[in-house]
Amino acid sequence: MKNIVAEQSRVYLPIVESDQVFPVGRVYCVGRNYAAHSKEMGDDPERDPPFFFAKDASCVVPAAFSEVICVSYPMATSQFEYEVELIVAIGEGGRNLTMEQAGASILGYAVGLDMTRRDLQTQAKKKGRPWEVGKSFDESAPISSIYLKTDQLASKVSEAEIGLKVNGDLKQISHVSNLTWSIEEVICKLSEVFELRPGDLIMTGTPENVGAVVVGDEMQAWVEHLGEIRVRVTD
Repeated sequence: MKNIVAEQSRVYLPIVESDQVFPVGRVYCVGRNYAAHSKEMGDDPERDPPFFFAKDASCVVPAAFSEVICVSYPMATSQFEYEVELIVAIGEGGRNLTMEQAGASILGYAVGLDMTRRDLQTQAKKKGRPWEVGKSFDESAPISSIYLKTDQLASKVSEAEIGLKVNGDLKQISHVSNLTWSIEEVICKLSEVFELRPGDLIMTGTPENVGAVVVGDEMQAWVEHLGEIRVRVTD
């Protein structure tokens, strides 16, 4: 009998004001890159070197600015939590990048959610196991279209407000300037342990006040100058 292998479809993110798209390669995430979030997770917020984990590219759900997208409440959890994040799209790869090279590697920016099965992540942490079961699952990374980087936009994004509401109630609010490690510093550190490639995405961290959502809840996530996305939780 002939073996049949199902090929996963590659995920593409639209690029704003362009007919081109961004083919998603790898998705890197930075753990606890806002001091206040580190505190609420029980960590020391001192400026220790950043640490990284990953989501599979198949976790990415393109989220159009003009419509509400839906994600399913995931299996095996009773603590499904939101984390709003600034997303950086890599256009040029490399290893051991300098700060200047890190800045030049950025193709653009987007708004995203690092959805988390917090109870499963907590169990894994207590046992010293990898976080993938809590972080890398279907539809766990809704991400907006990508705004191409310009010098002006880069300057604005570095100071931008970042926030999230659930059913209209404000839950998370901060500024990108509160990142423990700046965007370029994160790229430099990441390039010391992985050779970055065009198509990589970096989720740069979330502010404090993460929390749970249930079926029927609607999240509104934004980064100033990059627009907002709306995501509803369904059965």
